[in-house]
Amino acid sequence: MSTVNLILIALLFAKFSYAQNVNDVFLTETSLLDFSNEKISSLIEEKKWKALPTKERINTIYEYVQNEIKFGYNESDDLKASEVLKDGYGQCNTKGTLLMALLRGAGIPTKFHGFGIDKRMQKGVVTGLAFSLAPDEIIHSWVEVWQGEKWVILEGFILDRPYLQKLQQAFSSENFCGYGVATKNFKSPQISWDGNSNTFIQKDAIVRDYGIFNSPDDFYEKHGVNLNGFKSFIFRGIVRHRMNDNVEEIRSSEKTPELPMVCELKDIKALLLPESTGQEPMKP
Repeated sequence: MSTVNLILIALLFAKFSYAQNVNDVFLTETSLLDFSNEKISSLIEEKKWKALPTKERINTIYEYVQNEIKFGYNESDDLKASEVLKDGYGQCNTKGTLLMALLRGAGIPTKFHGFGIDKRMQKGVVTGLAFSLAPDEIIHSWVEVWQGEKWVILEGFILDRPYLQKLQQAFSSENFCGYGVATKNFKSPQISWDGNSNTFIQKDAIVRDYGIFNSPDDFYEKHGVNLNGFKSFIFRGIVRHRMNDNVEEIRSSEKTPELPMVCELKDIKALLLPESTGQEPMKP
């Protein structure tokens, strides 16, 4: 065998080994992404998600998290996926953790992308003293998923459709920021996944890019959660229950939303870190 052929074989082997290592990283179970938990593994088996083609598998799990796990506020951002599933509701960070766990458990590589977002995006759900207690910039995230050919961004799973539809019935503006929404296309936002495109519902209130992480565990270890100490105690015991009541009243048509405080919608491309744009993404 010639030297050239040996070099080519070595390069192919190195490429395969690298891809396998990357694939392992983005499929790894973590403390928060606990997809071997009985409730999560049973759900994956019950739904027969692993038997579906890759894109259909992603979309079916995406729609499950979007609509079967209602929009709402959990005790903290850094809950385990199994705890979010048990709650049956969540927000960007907690629903994202569950989405990552279900996808990885079904053999789909995922990454965590962390951000800071303008708290005014939640005005209407968060009111009064609770709004004052919240930091001006709160932690936000979306999930990046390998669909077999490229990485896609999934953020449109955060709001369940019945809740979003009630907001759309109440407001006519195309540029909308409030009640957990931040989009320049409010009447027809990119929340359905077509197998190739990105989905969004809150990205236009993002003010800071924290970068891409292998897991939510890595992100929270470095950046922490939104609230700590006394503020966290008040949020867990009182504030989040009022917020969830507001969301449910809107969803069930028992409450007519009021026009929220308007926040400036951002151009996210100008905020992304170099590692998040302009480079060929790492492939599994």
